[in-house]
Amino acid sequence: MLGARQLETAVCRVADGAWRLFQSVNTRVRTGTFQPIWAPTALPRSSERTSPELGWPRTTDSLCPTCVKETRKRILSGEADPAILVTEHVGEIKAHIIERDGKVIIEKTCPQHGTFTDLLAINPDFLKRIEGLFPGRDYLAVTDRLHNHGTSSIKYGRGSVLTVDLTNRCNMMCDPCFMDANQVGYVHELTLDDVKKLLDDALTVKPRRQMTVQFSGGEPTISPIFLEAVAYARQIGYFSAQAATNGIRFAQDPDYAMAAAKAGLRIAYLQFDGVGEDANAHRKVGNLFDVKLRAIENLHRVGIDIALVVTIVRTINDDQVGRIVKFAVENCDKISFVSFQPVSFTGRDEEIDDRTRAERRYTLSHLAEDIKTQTGATEPLRDWFPLSAAGSVSDVTDLMAGPGADWGNMKCGCHPNCGTGTALLVSKKTKQWAALPDVFNVERFLDDARTITDAARGPLVTKVQTALSVLRNYRAHRAPEGFRLVDLIKKFDKQSGGALGGVGVPADGNRKSDEWLVLFIAGMWFQDLWTYDFRRTEMCIIPYATQMGEISFCAYNTGVGWRYIVEQMHQTATTAEWYREHGKHPVYANPRKSVPLQPAVRPVALTIPRDGLLVPVPMNVRPRAGGSIDELLNADGGGVTTA
Repeated sequence: MLGARQLETAVCRVADGAWRLFQSVNTRVRTGTFQPIWAPTALPRSSERTSPELGWPRTTDSLCPTCVKETRKRILSGEADPAILVTEHVGEIKAHIIERDGKVIIEKTCPQHGTFTDLLAINPDFLKRIEGLFPGRDYLAVTDRLHNHGTSSIKYGRGSVLTVDLTNRCNMMCDPCFMDANQVGYVHELTLDDVKKLLDDALTVKPRRQMTVQFSGGEPTISPIFLEAVAYARQIGYFSAQAATNGIRFAQDPDYAMAAAKAGLRIAYLQFDGVGEDANAHRKVGNLFDVKLRAIENLHRVGIDIALVVTIVRTINDDQVGRIVKFAVENCDKISFVSFQPVSFTGRDEEIDDRTRAERRYTLSHLAEDIKTQTGATEPLRDWFPLSAAGSVSDVTDLMAGPGADWGNMKCGCHPNCGTGTALLVSKKTKQWAALPDVFNVERFLDDARTITDAARGPLVTKVQTALSVLRNYRAHRAPEGFRLVDLIKKFDKQSGGALGGVGVPADGNRKSDEWLVLFIAGMWFQDLWTYDFRRTEMCIIPYATQMGEISFCAYNTGVGWRYIVEQMHQTATTAEWYREHGKHPVYANPRKSVPLQPAVRPVALTIPRDGLLVPVPMNVRPRAGGSIDELLNADGGGVTTA
């Protein structure tokens, strides 16, 4: 009798043969076109997709940091009209991307202010791989009243996360901070009518792809309309609403977490810089790690998914990469994914000196290397992909949904230099893990997805081809003990929204009910004035919805200065005026003081890792009663285990 693994291998070989036979016929039959009602034109084939210039040496359009800052001052002082940001090429200069001394760098020279050089990758082979896997751009964007921002305009795709800053007020005062919260001298805060208009306007854009709405700030939970804004986004059809939050409100008030869940909040995008209080000390809150643990527990109990969002600064917390991944693995029933964000020197950090900037610069190639060395998991030149590679799967899911779907699927179409990702398969019970690309031939599956899309067959034939591709790319002999082929099928079905018939989506909607979970690890590197590349800006997938239209994330936060202009022109009140009318909100910015937390109703049940190595360690350490989180790593008692 065949063993389970042998049987799975046989099934995969049969699927591979069936795929090859099918495609031998498929390529001889005239392909169709797929014209969905949500898009302005037919879904483009691979050969019809455009691409920015990639590889090196290459030349691109960038910005002079000094020219930009000088022009901003002129606009904000009233000496220059803000319209020049649309009509003129403010601060624009050419930049050269080259390889030098075993690294990829960006170098540019301003006739007035000299030469600026910065780092893009410490491993040229890693960047070459990521760029080589870029599948091509999405639809052309419509440059209209929402997207007319001169050379800063988004030119391709619809984006995948629509960001709405509810307020520039915050209950922390961190460094770094995109918006220099609590320091600019005015309050910029949206009303519910403002939010409704921004969300309604976003639905008018074609291609009408599904987007996540991320409510941000400042700290969005201190906005009085946060819950209403979440509820309205879900009411008008957005599949997912999330909050970019420091977690303080959710840690302090479990009832507020429940109210957010009832309003429709799906994901908490939780600021998380390391494991233990020492690793969070740079945020200047005495018990910040305690706050994170309490927030995770309160959010999990009400069914809100949690993504850890890590700003990585070299020499500050880059040693925490492994421990954060290990923390996510050990608590995979509560943590859905980890988003590492290498520091962008902007906002409060824009005036950093050249030496400090060079010391603290961290790139996506640093991230891939650190995860390998600090966890023992993943290979940088095998397991990492541009985030945009997943767009090929989005196209297949669009075909499955058919041309009459009201929405297109979310599509991550960013420039390959913007974001990368990988994934681990993790057992919820044993914490066994495996790199997904080791168990599943991701590269060939993405090639298959492009083949399926180019054929543009109907939903049924598309599903058959997709099922064959999933089966033929499974590497049964490399799967971890206890993982079965049916687990893989369930995972794909869930990630594609039940595209294979809903076999992976449980009736209760709990996507963490399976034993085997997929832990996504992403790196998203936002630009600053030293690394700025307009080829990246024009493909932005995270537009800000503002009172002056939808603006690229990097153009808004780190480019010519759109955030400064929007918030100044549409400010609600000066800070002094706001405080007189509304009073001061708490700001936690003293490392000797802690956020007040109520006694926990139940003990925190999270596992705190000693290190980042993903090797099972049979250890259950309990801290003494009343001990601090850091003492959990070296003591007895309590409800937190140490792995």
